[in-house]
Amino acid sequence: MMTSFLVRFAIVLSCLSVAAGLPAHAQQEPARSAPAVSTDLSAPAPAPGTALTMAPPASGQVAPTAAAPVGIETGTRNGKSVTTGLDELSPFGMFLKADIVVKAVMIMLALASIASWTILIAKSLEFSVLRRRLVGALRKLTGAKSLAEAHLALGQGKTVAALLLQAAISEARLSAGLGSDEGIKERAASSFTEIVRAEARRVRTGMGLLATVGAISPFVGLFGTVWGIMNSFIGISRSQTTNLAVVAPGIAEALLATAIGLAAAIPAVIIYNHFSRVTKGYLELVNRASGTTGRLLSRDLDRSHTGLHVRAAE
Repeated sequence: MMTSFLVRFAIVLSCLSVAAGLPAHAQQEPARSAPAVSTDLSAPAPAPGTALTMAPPASGQVAPTAAAPVGIETGTRNGKSVTTGLDELSPFGMFLKADIVVKAVMIMLALASIASWTILIAKSLEFSVLRRRLVGALRKLTGAKSLAEAHLALGQGKTVAALLLQAAISEARLSAGLGSDEGIKERAASSFTEIVRAEARRVRTGMGLLATVGAISPFVGLFGTVWGIMNSFIGISRSQTTNLAVVAPGIAEALLATAIGLAAAIPAVIIYNHFSRVTKGYLELVNRASGTTGRLLSRDLDRSHTGLHVRAAE
């Protein structure tokens, strides 16, 4: 009994569920069906074989238009119709279509970047030659026993070691007959300091340009970006549209100026830091050459006094 009651209850519940779902189904069907056909019998029936045509839209209604081809964006820029393609959004295309001020900024930044790379190549070759010559001269100075021997070993060169040696020999000759060795050493040390400073100024040539490019290039690029975006907004206000095809090219051109500024500044800063370390190492070698030359001068002065004492004793 209990089983037959449950079966009957399930059948009744299923019938009620189907009946409840019928109205919703009936509401969805009209939306899917085709437009209703007029039942006006007074309208003449179309002749057999003729095609049905749609009536033109009523006044005030907008006729449907065909969609634009995929991959092409159209819009107005400065009141003119433009078509944005891949060629226009390439870096070179954006440079050609940029404003004259933005172009000038890009050209200046490109020249600054070229100058930085030129300094890198030139000073790398310069430091390579200077360091090799100075290491060889320092080796000869260390192995010499007197200023005359060192002078014969180095010869008449234009290296900083040769200049230091010539300054020591010149001071020893000019101070001949003076009884104070400390005065000779002080005057020679003063000459060595001037030579070392002059060499430091000479090898730092071009470092100021690297520092300037690394410091101001991002701001110059930012100026070009601000100018380009300002022109883009002026074009938007004139065309009275916010279509992406109008906004995107101008903003892309403006951002290109910032990218070029960063591309010029980052290598300049790296090159500047590199040559700062190289210059410091080279000047340490110059100071070693200065100290070695001073020791040779001190030995010669001691030998001269020893020779005088020997002659006096004889």
